[in-house]
Amino acid sequence: MLQPKKTKFRRAFKGRIKGVAGAGTALNFGEYGLKALEPNRVNAREIEAARRAITREMKRAGRVWIRIFPDVPVSKKPIEVRMGKGKGAPEFWACRVKPGRIMFEIDGVPEAVAKESLRLGAAKLSVKTRIVSRVEGL
Repeated sequence: MLQPKKTKFRRAFKGRIKGVAGAGTALNFGEYGLKALEPNRVNAREIEAARRAITREMKRAGRVWIRIFPDVPVSKKPIEVRMGKGKGAPEFWACRVKPGRIMFEIDGVPEAVAKESLRLGAAKLSVKTRIVSRVEGL
């Protein structure tokens, strides 16, 4: 699974995901992409599950680009622990995704295969998505 090798701080604030994506809104590598339509946190397990679903459907032909990286540590306190005594330990890594962000791109496969593999990948993610292509424009 994806996670940073080193971070400046061990724990991060929760924060809010406001506005639309400024960068990463256009297809840069592949012919087809998966675009987020709502703001949410996508964790490393979801990204890996989506990647596996996409590559399996493509039968390892073509190429897949992951355009997001989980760099935010999400901490959680153990169950049945009283309030106070500091913040919990980091539980998993997540990526804050804004609407308009391209999360996955694929190339080198026919259109039908590309759309089906991205549909299966989208089912693994916790955000609403749309399949975009270079042909239709953005």
